[in-house]
Amino acid sequence: MMSMFMYMLFLIPYLLVGSWWFFTISLVIGFFYFYNVFWFSDYFSMMSYSFGGDILSMSMIFLTFWIVMLMMLASYMIYKNNDFPVEFMYVNLFLLVFLVLSFSTTNLLAFFIFFESSLIPTLFLIFGWGYQPERLNAGYCFLFYTLVASMPLLLSIMYISNMSSTLFYFLIDLEVDFYIYIALIMAFLVKMPMIFVHFWLPKAHVEAPISGSMILAGVLLKLGGYGLMRVLYFMYEYSINYNYIFMGLSLYGMVLVGVLCMYQTDIKSLIAYSSVAHMGLVLCGLLTLDSWGYSGALMLMIGHGLCSSGLFCLANIIYEKTHSRSFYINKGLIVFMPSMSLFWFILSANNMASPTSLNLVGEVMLLNSVMGWSTLSLLFLGLSSFLSCCYSIFLYSYTQHGFFYTGMKTFGFNTCREYILVLLHIIPLNILILKCELFDFCI
Repeated sequence: MMSMFMYMLFLIPYLLVGSWWFFTISLVIGFFYFYNVFWFSDYFSMMSYSFGGDILSMSMIFLTFWIVMLMMLASYMIYKNNDFPVEFMYVNLFLLVFLVLSFSTTNLLAFFIFFESSLIPTLFLIFGWGYQPERLNAGYCFLFYTLVASMPLLLSIMYISNMSSTLFYFLIDLEVDFYIYIALIMAFLVKMPMIFVHFWLPKAHVEAPISGSMILAGVLLKLGGYGLMRVLYFMYEYSINYNYIFMGLSLYGMVLVGVLCMYQTDIKSLIAYSSVAHMGLVLCGLLTLDSWGYSGALMLMIGHGLCSSGLFCLANIIYEKTHSRSFYINKGLIVFMPSMSLFWFILSANNMASPTSLNLVGEVMLLNSVMGWSTLSLLFLGLSSFLSCCYSIFLYSYTQHGFFYTGMKTFGFNTCREYILVLLHIIPLNILILKCELFDFCI
C-alpha cells in the first residue's frame, strides 16, 4: 500500500508545472500498474503501517482511481478556459489521496478521519467550480448533513476504543446497545444516502461541476456502503434486531424516489434521484447481513459508480453545447448527436440493470437476498424495478426525440475526447460481468 501512497505524493511537485495531460496519463499508468500488482483476496493483504486491502477495499480503490482519471478528462473546459487548472488538479489529487486512505486503513478512527477529510476537497470543487450562486447553499447542506451525523460516530469510536482496547475492524468485541448501533450507522446512512436524509444529494449534484458530480456519484456515496460493511461486522448479533426499520424505510424510499424521478425537469436532478433509489437497494442488501447481499451490494456499487458517472458526463456534454439542463430545451438531440444518442441508450439501459451490465448481476443478487429476508418485500422491489425502467426510458426518450428547440442559435460538434470519456465508462461497466465472480465473497 505504501507504494501507492508514495506514487500519489510523487505527483504533487509535478503539478506545479501545470501539465494537465501529464497528470491524467500518470493516473492511467498508476491504475494499470497497481491493478496488476495488487491482490484481490477476501482477507487483508499488502499490509504495511496498518494499511492494506481486501477485495472490498481494492475494488473501491481502483474505482476511485478510474473515476478521478475520468474527472480530468471530463473537465477539459477548465484547462481550456484557464479556470485555475493547477488548483483544480491539486484538489483532485488530494481527494484521491483521502479516498484511497479511507478505503485502505484497518483502523476505525483513521477511517473516520479520512472519511471526513474527503469532504474538504469535494467542498472546494462545489464552491470553486460550481455553476450558480446556489452552490453555497448546496455546499452547506452537503457539509452539515454529513458533519451532524458524524458526531455520534466519533463519540462511539472513542467508546469502542475504551471498552474494546482496539480499533482494528476484526478485533473489536463489545456489548452493543441501541445508542451505539444508531451512532455507528447513522453517518453512513446519510452518506449513502438513505431516504429522508437524502436532501443534500440532489442539491449538491445540480450545483456541482461535472467533476464534483462524478466523484459524488462514483465514489463518495460508496463510502457509506463501505463503512456499513465494516461496522456491521462486529455488530452482527445486535443489528439483526433493528435492521428491519431501515430496510422498511429503504424499500418504501425506492418506490417514492422512483415516482419523484418522473417529475423532474432537470436532467442532472433526475440522475441524482436515481442514485438514491439504487443506493436504497444496496442498503437493503447490506442490512440483510447475507453473503449474497454483501456480494450484490459490492457489484451494484461498482456498476452504479460507472453508470451514474457516465450519465452525468453525457448530461454535461449536452450542457456545454446548449447551456441548459432542462428537459424542455434539450429535445431531439438524436438529429445533432446520433453517435452520442447510442451512448445515451446504452447507459440508460444499463441504469435499469439490463444485460450485459454489472448492475444486472448486482441487482439479481440483491433481489434474491431481500426476497430471502421477507417475501413481502416483493411488492416494493417489483414497483421500484418498474419505475427504474420508466424513468430511464423517460430520460432517454425526452432528450433524444421530439422537436429541437428553435431558439438555439449555435451548436458545437462532439470531440474525440467526449467519445473516449463515455466509452471508458461503458467498457468496464459491460466487460466486468465476465469476471463478476471476483466480487463474490462471503462475510
